[in-house]
Amino acid sequence: RRVLFRSTTVGGQAGTSSRIENYAGFPNGISGGELTARAAVQAMRLGARLNAPCEVVGLRIEAGFHVVVLRDGSEIPTRSVIVASGARYRRLAVEDLERFEGAGVYYAATDLEARVCDGTSVLVIGGGNSAGQAAIYLGQHNCKVTLAIRRSDLRQTMSQYLIERIEADPKVDLLTDVEVQALAGEDHLQYATLGHTATREQQTIPCSGLFCFIGASPATAWLGDGVLLDKAGFVLTDRQLPDSLATGASGALPFETSVPGVFAAGDVRHGSMKRVAAAVGEGSSAVRSVHERLSLTTSPVARSGS
Repeated sequence: RRVLFRSTTVGGQAGTSSRIENYAGFPNGISGGELTARAAVQAMRLGARLNAPCEVVGLRIEAGFHVVVLRDGSEIPTRSVIVASGARYRRLAVEDLERFEGAGVYYAATDLEARVCDGTSVLVIGGGNSAGQAAIYLGQHNCKVTLAIRRSDLRQTMSQYLIERIEADPKVDLLTDVEVQALAGEDHLQYATLGHTATREQQTIPCSGLFCFIGASPATAWLGDGVLLDKAGFVLTDRQLPDSLATGASGALPFETSVPGVFAAGDVRHGSMKRVAAAVGEGSSAVRSVHERLSLTTSPVARSGS
């Protein structure tokens, strides 16, 4: 039997998007709420039981089962678990942000966004390596890039090799000591207003794409100490695990964590693409691995070192 637990409404990060333009089968786009509502109906039709809001607060192994512990004290013994609890991406505290998410405000810079923004002015927010890599990538795809940070320089937050590449790239301009104060546009983002943190002086710049890289917090605190995580708290899976856990006859299957029978998919997983279609694909692959794991063993036993 398949059971889903969700602390808020079903849909997660995807459900908050005002418009998803890149999901196969919807050439005119679809709202995140509508897409996830359809997915929920389809899942129930195929026999899944959806429980929301219903918060999971713990996971442990007992008597050969993975025991899922709920906020109300209930405990659900299972033979396998797929962790898809996602991550909460830090969002800019500006008016109309939600209206432009998926319509000019992005949390990843992939080939899709680069094609959408080709030849236009874009704004990258953040001073970490992910922001620097996005700025260079977008510049290589014919975008005029402004990299905006709240600090006075990049040295404390970004690798030196990226700083040097940004300084040498004519398509990337760096603005320091600024923060986003307003967004404007009709159906799609067109302008962003930046304010100097000290002087409060404002400037409005053309902006067809705002790429936000100010961090994310994965929803993994409930997993406890059993499942290995990276330094930021994202779940490590299969080849990301230490060699002693990821190789050998009892090694991890695709999308399997350090605990046999526990899998991870979507934004909660280290190295995920942070795209709806990618998360759906990861979930499908994780389900296949579940079936393979269940065919190999009748009871989940933690690997040595997990």
